[in-house]
Amino acid sequence: MDFKKILVRSLSGIIYIGVIVGAILFEYRGITLLSMLFAALASIEFSKITVGLRRDNIATVIVDTAAACLLSLAFFGFPLALWLVCMIVRLVMELYTDRADHLRQLAFSFMTQIYIGVPLALMTGFAEFLGAPRLLLAIFCFIWINDTGAFLVGCTLGKHKLFPSISPKKTWEGFIGGLLLCMAAGVAFGMLWADYFGFRLGFVAWTGLAAVVSVFATWGDLIESMIKRNLSIKDSGNMIPGHGGILDRIDSLLLVMPASFIYVLLIMAL
Repeated sequence: MDFKKILVRSLSGIIYIGVIVGAILFEYRGITLLSMLFAALASIEFSKITVGLRRDNIATVIVDTAAACLLSLAFFGFPLALWLVCMIVRLVMELYTDRADHLRQLAFSFMTQIYIGVPLALMTGFAEFLGAPRLLLAIFCFIWINDTGAFLVGCTLGKHKLFPSISPKKTWEGFIGGLLLCMAAGVAFGMLWADYFGFRLGFVAWTGLAAVVSVFATWGDLIESMIKRNLSIKDSGNMIPGHGGILDRIDSLLLVMPASFIYVLLIMAL
């Protein structure tokens, strides 16, 4: 057992969690800055593993990164109009390149913008549109609790592979363990700390939110694993020591945000 690696992984994980919690506790401004930071770092990283950071395509990477950042601020209104400008610019730019694979390049560009930018826009949406910035903290807690439960149960009881063609280490036992622990946390949050999170949901609705987070966090993780497997890479980067790249850390979030946002909107409408 390499204790140095464990120490580095633990310290970087604590710093990562501290940045997220601190940003959310600053509410609107903190969440906005966090969303933009994730958008910028993840977009650059995604461009690096797909098209590469070369001199001949640095302009497209800059446009894609700016577009993802603008999309992350879509709930403020004006940035969405600027994103449309970026979209037009990106399409026109491709006319003036000597590359033969135009469609492939554009596909990577718009996947960068939408796959990363839209979910992070919904982070700001929880604060700006739903008026529930601290609900984001509960959602992040559910993601971390789900990961912990899936890891512990998977390591001790895991036998049946969940998705062997994409992620050989994930098991049904781990998935169910993460789901049950997450739902238990949902009950606790709904019964004990609903007021703190600033959003009045019954404990049944809280349990449902936890289940949504667990299921979509697993799918989000699998989707990024699919992308990495297709690109024949192990990690998306090495930005976070011991944890890989930023995409390796927010892969669950990129699917959890849209699913959770829709779920909360449906609960509010009922």
